[in-house]
Amino acid sequence: MTRLGAEDDVFDPAVFARGVPHEALRRLRDEQPVAWQDEHAVGDWPAGPGFWAVTRYDDVRYVLRTPEVFSSARGATQIRDPEPEDLPFIRRMILNMDPPEHQRLRKLVTAAFTRRRLERFTDDVAARARGLLADVAGAGACDLPRQVTDDFPLANLAELMGVPESDRHLLLAWTNRVIGYQDDEHAQVVRDERGRPVNPRSPAMLAEMFAYAGELADHKRRHPAEDVMTALVEARVDGESLDDTELQMFFFLLTIAGNDTVRSALPGGVLALVEHPEQYRRLRADRSLLPGALEEMLRWHPPVLTFRRTAARDTTLGGVEIAAGDKVVVYHVSAHHDERHFADPFRFDVARDPCDHLAFGQGPHLCLGAQFARLQMREFFTAFLDLLPEVELDGAPRRLTSNFINGLTRLPLRW
Repeated sequence: MTRLGAEDDVFDPAVFARGVPHEALRRLRDEQPVAWQDEHAVGDWPAGPGFWAVTRYDDVRYVLRTPEVFSSARGATQIRDPEPEDLPFIRRMILNMDPPEHQRLRKLVTAAFTRRRLERFTDDVAARARGLLADVAGAGACDLPRQVTDDFPLANLAELMGVPESDRHLLLAWTNRVIGYQDDEHAQVVRDERGRPVNPRSPAMLAEMFAYAGELADHKRRHPAEDVMTALVEARVDGESLDDTELQMFFFLLTIAGNDTVRSALPGGVLALVEHPEQYRRLRADRSLLPGALEEMLRWHPPVLTFRRTAARDTTLGGVEIAAGDKVVVYHVSAHHDERHFADPFRFDVARDPCDHLAFGQGPHLCLGAQFARLQMREFFTAFLDLLPEVELDGAPRRLTSNFINGLTRLPLRW
């Protein structure tokens, strides 16, 4: 395998801030679908050991579905390595577990995400979408993330979890700190005694959030309600329940993943429509296309760009020998544009069928909140099509500086 050149750097967060490097990813799919990627220093963050970038759909799907070979626990699921002393703590989160521990925890929490519980929030979600869009409709213009889509999933999630309205600003602050640590608008670099930046997912940086989660869990024990936090506190399977650390970890996961994925998908879907006006008009004329259009939006603009695994043993992928302990990073955004799987993948098509994207993962880590995410997208885009005329760009979008979340921090629109 030859080392990648600068034109094929698919690690640097600044590359994704300029736009998804589709040409580089296409070259990798065609020439080196499993390619060694240098992990160079980025700003305050030191260089890492490097990783295998996996870019074809079938290989990405295989990695996600084979935890016995590609582990979530050995090095967690972010490209940058956690500090060794933090890893045991990080492994307490379901996202960073392998079977059989993962199955035990997933079984405990699945009951909290029943269709009945989620659908009970539909009217509130719909009213919230209509209210936020009605607030900007008369102005003829808005910055969609700042005025609508940052608040919408945050409020939905807080209601689902049972977080008081007065505390919801905390969820946004914690999300920005964790997700935006590489972005100039959100970064809060804290250094240790040796002058090194502290990982925003480390126990030290999450202490405030975990303390709040513990207080909220205690409150739900005393005052149970029809919300997910109460359901997690009360969850019992075969006599087992979640311990305090597992509850705190679930609060972290719901706060960050449950918020930022929808927060990224909504403006991403709007941008896809605006950039493809013929498809936008087609959807406006035929609302029966909306369910499939939402799936195409998730294919076109997956909220998560990449996920990391670690090889549990020596193996071969795409004809490449991978050693036990090597980092393996799957690129959802590349898999979704793989010509070997999707017909004409660079055509945005609201009637695409099938549209078997990987935006919510595959295998044991299939997203627990996928149903609630789809519900929010459905109600948002229903209101968007109902309340606003055809919109167009009113300036350049601004993308989040991240090689993990496919975020848009600004999307100026006019109508």
